[in-house]
Amino acid sequence: MTQDISLSGAVTGVGSWPGTDPREAATIVLGELGRLPHLVELPARGLGADMIGRASALLVDLQLDVSTTAYRVVQRRGSVAKRATDLLNQDLDALEEAWESAGLVGADHVVKVQSVGPLTLAAEVELGTGRRVLTDPGAVRDFAESLGEGLARHAAEVTRRLGAQVLVQFDEPRLPAVLAGTLSGRSRLETVRAMPEPEALAVLEAALAGCGAVTMVHCCSADLPTDLLRRSSARAVGLDVSQLASTDLDGIGELLDAGKELALGLVPTTAPTVPATWRDLARPAVTLIDRLGFARTTLRTQVAVTPACGLAGADASWSRDALKLCAEVSSAFTDDPESL
Repeated sequence: MTQDISLSGAVTGVGSWPGTDPREAATIVLGELGRLPHLVELPARGLGADMIGRASALLVDLQLDVSTTAYRVVQRRGSVAKRATDLLNQDLDALEEAWESAGLVGADHVVKVQSVGPLTLAAEVELGTGRRVLTDPGAVRDFAESLGEGLARHAAEVTRRLGAQVLVQFDEPRLPAVLAGTLSGRSRLETVRAMPEPEALAVLEAALAGCGAVTMVHCCSADLPTDLLRRSSARAVGLDVSQLASTDLDGIGELLDAGKELALGLVPTTAPTVPATWRDLARPAVTLIDRLGFARTTLRTQVAVTPACGLAGADASWSRDALKLCAEVSSAFTDDPESL
């Protein structure tokens, strides 16, 4: 059944959302994103609610707490992991309540959940020695497997509560830096090597396969590693269109040729100084497809529309407006892409 999940023609959020009220967020997201709503992250709540903190509620047999510099691997479950678990359960309760109120129980729907990807997680978390997990290949593999297993459990819980299929999004903003070897060490004596693409792909695949769901990988950074993502098992790739350079075009074309779906980040994450119309925001995607030589119907058959990245930095008004604009752009792509 999960093989029927497709992002084509859909509108969804990337992940984070402003504010601290999970019930309000769930109600808004379900109202604006009927076909592909997501379980939002509310990082304004502090430790345990941010992207890395939430992972501490998902990992299996690996514990995280905070040090003076970052999240760190610890031997016993600490207060931060407990808080992260409590916050995640609050978010699930809120979504379940909104789901029931919207009359969605029992229907054939899809919900997207997000998690930091294994490579970004390994780049951001410290070992007990203070070094990045990324410097220890064995630890990196352990994290990828633990994350995949944890997300399989998480997806099963979402399905149990909502009766919905689950799409799992892995957020990998640090992926280009991991491949390029541009991450600094935590001390002057530590170096962080560039990870070869085959090794990085194996790590990513361990998490993708481990979660047992249809997956997408989102990376809103520049230098998108399109060849690695093309060879991955992810159904879709999410990206910020404003980060693309001319050197990325061939790789984007190869993703589409390979049958990957693209979640194109087209709407700014904060309100622009000059108001933009849906047509203004759609133009970069239309130009991209034209430059690649694909038929504009590709915008209907292989493209979803999202904000450029998470909306945690937006105000309440723009977060709603951003989703409405995404929906308007997507409608144009679906209804008559040739006229754009």
